[in-house]
Amino acid sequence: MSQIQGAPSSTTTASAAVVAPVIEALSINEPETQNEKETSAADLTKSPVTAWPPPYYFENGLRRVAPYHFTYKTWCKERWRGRTLIDVFESEFRDRPLAYYKNAMETGQICVNGKPTSPDHILKNGELVSHTIHRHEPPVTADPIGILHEDDDMIVINKPSGIPVHPAGRYNFNSVIEIMKAERGPDWIAYTCNRLDRLTSGIMFVAKHPKAADRLGVQIKQRSVRKEYIARVIGNFPDEEVVCNQPLLQISPKLGLNRVRATGKTARTVFKKLAYYPPRNTQGPEDNKKPPQIEGGGEVKGKPWLRKEGYSIVRCLPVTGRTHQIRVHLQHLGHPIQNDPIYANQRVWGANLGYNDPDALENTDEDIITRLNRMGKEEVADAVAYHDEMVDEYYKRKAEKMSGELCEICETPLYTDPGLQELTLWLHSLRYEDAGGDWSYVSPLPDWALPPSGMSGPTEVGSMEELVSAVKDVNPEIA
Repeated sequence: MSQIQGAPSSTTTASAAVVAPVIEALSINEPETQNEKETSAADLTKSPVTAWPPPYYFENGLRRVAPYHFTYKTWCKERWRGRTLIDVFESEFRDRPLAYYKNAMETGQICVNGKPTSPDHILKNGELVSHTIHRHEPPVTADPIGILHEDDDMIVINKPSGIPVHPAGRYNFNSVIEIMKAERGPDWIAYTCNRLDRLTSGIMFVAKHPKAADRLGVQIKQRSVRKEYIARVIGNFPDEEVVCNQPLLQISPKLGLNRVRATGKTARTVFKKLAYYPPRNTQGPEDNKKPPQIEGGGEVKGKPWLRKEGYSIVRCLPVTGRTHQIRVHLQHLGHPIQNDPIYANQRVWGANLGYNDPDALENTDEDIITRLNRMGKEEVADAVAYHDEMVDEYYKRKAEKMSGELCEICETPLYTDPGLQELTLWLHSLRYEDAGGDWSYVSPLPDWALPPSGMSGPTEVGSMEELVSAVKDVNPEIA
């Protein structure tokens, strides 16, 4: 594979809103096996849906999917056995209110083995749970999926932020795999080799056949593939290389939430500052003693992040691959990603944003989970800041939460459109390369990592050697 420095421009554009075809019903099934491994509730939609053409339309810069009827089917998980049906839905599903699930069980929309049952039904091994809904997928960005490289074996893509890789949870057609299938035909099969979080953008590998996927998969498991990310973080990051070795523990599988914890899994990330951009209106020493002021007068209350000194663009080398590893390590170091709706969320973590709290003395796990559960329902999922001059405008923007309106067909509570902060995370998968030098792929820097207007700064990154050198004695496989 050869080195690619930039992505060719795509001809895909967002068109005006169109009338999408109405799909009466779709069905999705998990493999019929009793030896299934543990999966989260969000993994119910693993198999591709047979429907053509996908019901896409474009409006206001968003890719939308016309609502359609859909049936989820999944075999009883081991952790569900002996529990009531309503208890399982309450503890593992966030999409709808508990009252909805209870009514769906009583009216036959949720069935066990194809038959209506009560909310108090005790689940047993071998039972098939199905849920027929009028499905409302959240919109995603209309930005195209960029192609960095393609040959007979592999497609290297530049994934836009805000789009999940695979169908999961509320997303099905609005996923990278289904969008690519819509562009390449209903018989096209994707073999993904790496995964990115929904909000993370950047390089992904999609193999065209299983052998190509296996070859790259072996390299990734052997850690002979170097990965570099770029992040935009709060404050002035240290000048020297920073190696964070803090272990990570998942404290909520339902929310996918992780924290630094001594009892967690080993994790290691190398960080190196690429650039620092100070705030445009720097206050003097006397001004810092005064409460921050918003444009047009008035004190900024409850916004301590306005005192932060600008932002940094940081290079990140994850040696291990834990969930949310870069995001949690940056939070622990006191420099969370600026617009992170989870780990830079003052309403969840408090004014210190989870900085250096490995023993959960400032915020218990239960407190964090409870506060985060409210986000997107009663409250906006609220990242503390973009750069300072955008904070007040940010608070004026709409964000996804329950609108108070109901669908005319199914009476499901409807969400508002997501705001920019829910479609974008300032974390980008920038580079993948073979440690032996056989191949390398680099994407362009995203716009948010480039110098702001009127300031000078780097527009590209150098080699990975200075990042690798910080851990080559401990991790010689990537050297």
